[in-house]
Amino acid sequence: MKTQMQEKIDITFDAISEALYAFDFPEIDLVLGIGRGGIFPACMIAHQLGVAMKIIRASHRNDHNEPIHDPPEILGDFNWDFFSYPRILVVDDVAVTGKTLALIKDKLCHNEVHTFVLKGTADMVLFPKVKSCVNWPWLNNVEE
Repeated sequence: MKTQMQEKIDITFDAISEALYAFDFPEIDLVLGIGRGGIFPACMIAHQLGVAMKIIRASHRNDHNEPIHDPPEILGDFNWDFFSYPRILVVDDVAVTGKTLALIKDKLCHNEVHTFVLKGTADMVLFPKVKSCVNWPWLNNVEE
């Protein structure tokens, strides 16, 4: 029996922007985007809320959604001064298992930390009803 591959759905910048605008975010001082997938949503959220933003690189899955590090690893320096930012929103585009978000949240245990994804598993999810794969607008022009 042949299985069908699930079609990806398109979610536009406008749809994401409108949903972010309507979202009830907690009070935060810093948006911490997980690179690569979390960079665009983190930028949009930080701009909308008028707060600082930083990017952290963590590695768990590759571009084909296959685990490459289990457990996930933080890549590069994480010795920033987070004391100035008591309330942090950690942002990624998708979290399948939530392991990467949990790793970062654990590293920031002295801060009030909320996790946020566009789709998947986190404290807050922008599109909780979306279960299929998604074509994010920032990936539409990327050559493979």
